[in-house]
Amino acid sequence: MTKNEQIIQYIESLPVGEKISVRGIAKQLHMSEGTAYRAIKDAESLGIVSTIERVGTIRIEKKTKYLPEMLTYEEIVRIIDGEVLGGHSGLKKHLNKFIIGAMTEDVMVRYFTPNSLILVGNRSGVQQLALENDLAVLVTGGFDVDDHIIELANAKELPLMVSSYDTFTVAMMINRSMNDQMIKKDILTIKDVYTPIEQTEFLTPTDTVNTFHQISDKTGLSRFPVTYNNRLIGVVTAKDLIGKSENTTIERVMTKNTVTVQLHVSIANVSHRMIWEDIEMIPVVADNLQLLGVVSRQDVMKAMQTVQQQPQTIHTFEDEMALAIEEYPEHLENTYDYRVYIQPQMINNYGTISYGVLCELVTLAAKTKMLSESNTNGIIEKIQLDYFSLIQIGNEVNFRVDIFHQTRRSSLVQVDVFHENSMVAKAIISTQIIDRN
Repeated sequence: MTKNEQIIQYIESLPVGEKISVRGIAKQLHMSEGTAYRAIKDAESLGIVSTIERVGTIRIEKKTKYLPEMLTYEEIVRIIDGEVLGGHSGLKKHLNKFIIGAMTEDVMVRYFTPNSLILVGNRSGVQQLALENDLAVLVTGGFDVDDHIIELANAKELPLMVSSYDTFTVAMMINRSMNDQMIKKDILTIKDVYTPIEQTEFLTPTDTVNTFHQISDKTGLSRFPVTYNNRLIGVVTAKDLIGKSENTTIERVMTKNTVTVQLHVSIANVSHRMIWEDIEMIPVVADNLQLLGVVSRQDVMKAMQTVQQQPQTIHTFEDEMALAIEEYPEHLENTYDYRVYIQPQMINNYGTISYGVLCELVTLAAKTKMLSESNTNGIIEKIQLDYFSLIQIGNEVNFRVDIFHQTRRSSLVQVDVFHENSMVAKAIISTQIIDRN
């Protein structure tokens, strides 16, 4: 075992929350401080220690990686408002799928796979068979469970849960939650696209304008983060250096109050901010302002184009509305662009179109028109919607869209909404253009 491995093994043996220091570990294990420092950095990358501002470096519990669409059994219990009868130690495990135990035992065994959950009623034979094949069990209908089944669940460390809801209702609840998880998985964040620190060029306060020019000539970049002790203290761009001598230090020309972003922020959020504040590069930082890397406008635009081109298996509310809107038939002589038939899921309790649905429909009409006419995509910045007359279920609603003002970065769109050739709503929409296809 190498010295590095010895130190990491020692760190793993420490209780969660224990403070760690280079000097303390070097003294405890009779090694050099340099070796201890490198090992602590490796432990940090492994996720077993963390450095917190004003606290120091502490031992933390390593987070288990899993697919975002997978739910834990603990979350299942909360979703179904259930009760755990046995196998409590397995609640943190993740399930891959669930099956309904409505078949004969010899047939259902074919569907048994690891990390699965079976929904079953008062069939103790099926409950035992599932646990013996390493499946968690959810008893629906609120039925009692035999003691030997509970003992088996404890021995297998597999959750045995019970819910008062029927099987169909429980299946719908779990399926909905799994769909929600899959939608969250598809949302790109900065963590998916940023350039990590190992591949990032950055400067220090004592570097000079001449250093900036040397790195710029080598990389072709015109803006760099500035760090001190690995923490971000500013950003310097080519514009900041105009009229400055080659010996001027970066500290004197850099911008100190700079925009930063963290790994969990969505791509759409950062895209909007980059356009609004005219930023080409944003440093990516941790909570303590440690520089983790950078994200460029090019990275963000490329990611957003990729998202738009990927097929989605799970539909969001916006996807459902997009499926309902269609181009107005060309053979009908009229000036409308799109039409929608108002469906049951679009209405409120009074049988008329929901205001939120109407907002989404006029937004989609505006975006579709922008894409078809000017080949641009935009983020809605402001919408002013006037609703004159109620729209009922079953009505055909027509949209007339006009892009009456457009610049390189923004556009104004008017959407007129008609039913039976009478205007029922009008919207003025302001958008920020994020990219051109």
